[in-house]
Amino acid sequence: MTDSPVALITGGGSGIGAAVARQLLDAGHRVAVTGRGEQRLRAFAEELGSPEGLLTIVGNTAEYTDVQAAVDSTLKAFGRLDTVVANAGFATHDTVAEGDPAGWAEMVLTNVLGPALLIRASVDALKETGGRIVLVGSVAGFVNTPGNLYGATKWAVTGLAENTRRQVTDFGIGVTLVAPGRVETPFWDGNGLPPGHLLTAGQIADSVVWAIRQPAGVDVNTIVVRPLGQPN
Repeated sequence: MTDSPVALITGGGSGIGAAVARQLLDAGHRVAVTGRGEQRLRAFAEELGSPEGLLTIVGNTAEYTDVQAAVDSTLKAFGRLDTVVANAGFATHDTVAEGDPAGWAEMVLTNVLGPALLIRASVDALKETGGRIVLVGSVAGFVNTPGNLYGATKWAVTGLAENTRRQVTDFGIGVTLVAPGRVETPFWDGNGLPPGHLLTAGQIADSVVWAIRQPAGVDVNTIVVRPLGQPN
């Protein structure tokens, strides 16, 4: 167990992050998950039977002290770090012309600054293992839609992934952007599910875990996953 790979997942207590954590644990990885809600993290751990290879860490992904503390706690508990998954994010589900600016700063900080802070906090540990950075973006980061500020944050994540890859590839670190289309997750809570077929969190986790388990020397950079029937 002490030699098994270690992953740190932000926003890992529900949705895509939790699905990735489950799959990695099943594959023999040790996993640390972060989130703002202690109760949600505790419930997630209890649901899995509180396995020895799972570490839950309360913290805000947009605060560097919290992110660095999460990396430090993971290294202290497991002794190494092979993968980070920047999954934490949310949408205000409004537009730049008609929305409420009160929620925008938190969204931008979580969706854009958060992944950058995770990269900064983990890069030294990932150099040691030849690890991988996975950024969870969105189809909204490739396709413009009217007034979509959330989409603008995911365009930033798309750019961050490639900018990061160009720097850390020389360090032996891989970078993968996974950009989901419509997925049935808590992302839609309070706003209703969109029409048509939706992917499951587990189906997106399949792509994340596939990228993580690539052979040494292989760097898969961009994975866009849409449900059939989503045209844009």
